[in-house]
Amino acid sequence: MRLSEFIVQNADRIVDEWEQFAETITPAAESMDSVALRDHAKAILLAASRDMNTAQTASEQQAKAEGEGAEKTPALDVAAASHGELRHTVGFDLVQMTSEFRHLRACVIRLWVASLETPQAVHFQDMIRFNEAIDEALAESTAAYAEQVNRSRDIFLAILGHDLRAPLQAVSMSTEMLERKTTLDANAQNYVKAIKTGAHHMHGMVSDLLEFVRSRLGTQLPVEPCAMNMAHACQTALDQARAGHPDSEQSLQVNGNVEGHWDPRRLGQLLQNLIGNALQHGASKSAVSLTLNGAADSVTLKVHNNGTPIAEEALATLFDPLVRSPSEDICEPGASTSLGLGLFIVKEVVDAHKGSIEVTSTKDEGTTFTVVLPKNI
Repeated sequence: MRLSEFIVQNADRIVDEWEQFAETITPAAESMDSVALRDHAKAILLAASRDMNTAQTASEQQAKAEGEGAEKTPALDVAAASHGELRHTVGFDLVQMTSEFRHLRACVIRLWVASLETPQAVHFQDMIRFNEAIDEALAESTAAYAEQVNRSRDIFLAILGHDLRAPLQAVSMSTEMLERKTTLDANAQNYVKAIKTGAHHMHGMVSDLLEFVRSRLGTQLPVEPCAMNMAHACQTALDQARAGHPDSEQSLQVNGNVEGHWDPRRLGQLLQNLIGNALQHGASKSAVSLTLNGAADSVTLKVHNNGTPIAEEALATLFDPLVRSPSEDICEPGASTSLGLGLFIVKEVVDAHKGSIEVTSTKDEGTTFTVVLPKNI
């Protein structure tokens, strides 16, 4: 009997063994009934059987083995993806879920081989096609499971970031009231200043975290463009940065018309992160310069600093989230408390404004981030 036919005729028996194995996966299986344990097992088996009966050329088989072939079994993919999502929901870990497919593969082959009286050459092709189908189902289940893990993590981070804002605001307001209503000596003033600085850094980290999660859970950062002057936004950002780094040299050069329609709050995030990055990684007390060039339809912003250049191997992942510079040692005194989200948010803001961003970094010329934004989006 061909393997595809054997699967159809013995699907219930195979699924019974699937259920018996799933029952051993504790503690998740302890609270699951028979329907939940069996889940999409029968649908996966029957879809695999149909796939095995579909004509397939050698080139199609090779492409499928490499994950590049056209989708031939949508029912298999849907059933397997649903299985991955549900197994995550009930508490299976990834190893436990993949072990179900390992057991399913072994069970089918064992029962089928035992039913054969005289194995034939065509049976080897059946096994190849069956393994292809199970591999496809496993890949779809794993991808769906991983997506659920990512979403759960992002929701957790969103809740964490949201809930941190209230106690952080209480700390900030308390220090403000302490300064206004209490006479403090020099030492106490230093303590209050340290609290305010720490609260300011924490506020930035929470904001970065929330923007990161928002972009992960949605499609793009929302923007509310309005008429504004880019030079004014840059000067405001520099003034804010100067308050925290009074010893640094900062300059702004403006050429041409730099007015347009952008989201002021988002551009403030972009500027604060780029300037903060330049101050953090630039040479001590060296100049951080901003240059604005206005064209007919766009404005180009350049943020430049000297210092240790960015490693060439780091450039490819510079705008990825939760990535630190390889040269950054968080154990060193004064090291950044950043979550590694600043440049990711910069890229998200640029994309939301339909612009572009590039970076060049050499020992002789320093590091320059170049942002080009259309004047109207």
